[in-house]
Amino acid sequence: MSAQIEISPLSSLEYLPYLDEAGCIAEDTQGKIGVYAIFDQEQEMQYVGYSRDVYLSLKQHLIRKPQNCYWIKIQTITRPSRQILEDIAAAWIAENGSTPPGNDSESSIWTEAIDANPAMTEEEKAQYNNSDELGQIKIRKKVARRVEADIQQQLSDRGVTMNIRFNPKLKEKGLLNLK
Repeated sequence: MSAQIEISPLSSLEYLPYLDEAGCIAEDTQGKIGVYAIFDQEQEMQYVGYSRDVYLSLKQHLIRKPQNCYWIKIQTITRPSRQILEDIAAAWIAENGSTPPGNDSESSIWTEAIDANPAMTEEEKAQYNNSDELGQIKIRKKVARRVEADIQQQLSDRGVTMNIRFNPKLKEKGLLNLK
């Protein structure tokens, strides 16, 4: 038997800035279990998700879609329950009237590690195809670092000042995800 939790209508929750004045995600979301809706500059819903640590999830979304993360609405719960979290997320999407792109056609962009491999130049592709496994790893890491630098620049342009560290092991596969 699951405990009943009141689902706050999305319209009753206040828009919170994604980044505070210091260019950071609010630290009071660290370690909080909850559902969050992400909105762009025009306050159009982009994604609804839930997490055992809202702060870490918001940070991941920011690196993946920095130009779509301007506002958030959050409902936290005290005890983890996937069913309750899913129910809140579904209610918010229904209230929105349409499924946001991050929960539909752009789902993988919002939720999966960034694949830097498509950013390989033609020259890098040729080198990659003519390299042994170690050479291929080096090329994937080089491409991942270039994509990482571009992301860091976009974040800097957005005013992000918090430390963003990518998992160095994943770069060997040409993937970027936070450590």
